[in-house]
Amino acid sequence: MKALLQIAFSALTLALATSGALRAAEDALPDPPVLSAEETALDDWIWQKRPVLVFADNPADPRFIEQMELIEERMDALVLRDVVVITDTDPAARTDIRRKLRPRGFMLVVLAKDGTIVIRKPAPWDVREISRSIDKLPLRQQEIRDRRDVLRREAAAQ
Repeated sequence: MKALLQIAFSALTLALATSGALRAAEDALPDPPVLSAEETALDDWIWQKRPVLVFADNPADPRFIEQMELIEERMDALVLRDVVVITDTDPAARTDIRRKLRPRGFMLVVLAKDGTIVIRKPAPWDVREISRSIDKLPLRQQEIRDRRDVLRREAAAQ
């Protein structure tokens, strides 16, 4: 019985250390950049970040405003998923990104780190839904496993 209590105590200690380390790591992360499509190209982000693109025909589009508010409310969730937010609200500029993805009016696009399209949505999406679609990706699953392993090793070393 005493051995069982020691195992349970050790497991609880590891869980608390891991969650504390995870919270500390989350607090130290910078906000994801929000860039204009005129400032960047999709090739800049291959294998570096997951681009989340928000298109509109005008920055006053209510759907664009709503989407950006939703993103700003939960930036922390996007930081954890290596996201860069790219906006394009000027169809006349004919950016490379706009020519490649061909949005019509408002459109939300999430790309994987390899540049493939994960989702395309014609309406604003909550960050929770965006996060879930990212978390289903095989590379993201591997990142979660790797991060968990690192945290376990750090907790065991303490």
